[in-house]
Amino acid sequence: MLRTGILNPRLLDLLARVRHTNTLVIADRGFPSWPGPETVDLSLVDDVPTVLQVLAAVRGNFVVGKAWMAEEFAQVNTAPVKKRFEAALRGVPVTFEPHGQFKRRVPGATGLIRTGDTVPYANLILESA
Repeated sequence: MLRTGILNPRLLDLLARVRHTNTLVIADRGFPSWPGPETVDLSLVDDVPTVLQVLAAVRGNFVVGKAWMAEEFAQVNTAPVKKRFEAALRGVPVTFEPHGQFKRRVPGATGLIRTGDTVPYANLILESA
């Protein structure tokens, strides 16, 4: 029986299949779904869990080489929210791009983790190093 780290079997299975340069999406509660990438829905209620909580758990076993976020995230969120994301992604180069372009990357991802996050544009695409 697992006692520490990620306990969700579907999430563990997904993470085990992400290889070098494959991508993984961590999305907020309103992010659209696609038929291609496997979706592991962890959402429970508003802000449970958050994108940053899932990111912290995932980074324990997942080496992130780079990340993408929507430009709109920086435009609509407060400085404290942006600082929390910067801290969580410390050491990871982040590319900001228009939300429409960001979403075009999603079908190529190995999987998508849906959270209950309500922070606008709090979506991440992580590339495995």
